[in-house]
Amino acid sequence: MQKLVEAKFSIGNIVKHRFLNFRGVIFDLDPEFNNTEEWYLAIPEQIRPIKEQPFYHLFAENEETFYIAYVSEQNLLIDDSNKPCNHPGIKEIFESFNGSSYKPHNKAKN
Repeated sequence: MQKLVEAKFSIGNIVKHRFLNFRGVIFDLDPEFNNTEEWYLAIPEQIRPIKEQPFYHLFAENEETFYIAYVSEQNLLIDDSNKPCNHPGIKEIFESFNGSSYKPHNKAKN
């Protein structure tokens, strides 16, 4: 029997990392860890998350660059700054920003 997992965050939410200096827009999620063991072990042990929780794909940004991040639920917080993100990938999936989250394009929902 498959375990039902309830995610705390949704696609389009703007979040920030609990320990590292970046924020981003969630564009996909995995119900539990779905990356390589090498990637997992590269996370510093003091902030290494458990694998049995949702992991989120983010259009991430900091003051220097844009990138794609893969982050555990336990290491994310809602970003309540009400500021939009500027990652260039956002336009591919999302059509508008309402002050707290992004709305996906209709074509992205199919």
